[in-house]
Amino acid sequence: MPIRLRKLIGAVLLLTLVIVWALMAMMFAQPLVGGASGWLAALYYVVAGLGWVLPAMPLIKWMQRP
Repeated sequence: MPIRLRKLIGAVLLLTLVIVWALMAMMFAQPLVGGASGWLAALYYVVAGLGWVLPAMPLIKWMQRP
């Protein structure tokens, strides 16, 4: 597979991953953080906001392969 096509597919998949991850993080935040303190809510959003990086790493490695 040509590298340009692999990068195009990877970019679309990364964008889809980020959108789905954000929607799921918001969905889970409602019951978990609804009545919690501000610090707990901030901690949840930091962890949820950075959590998409781990599933994205194999995809990025696949995109970089020759």
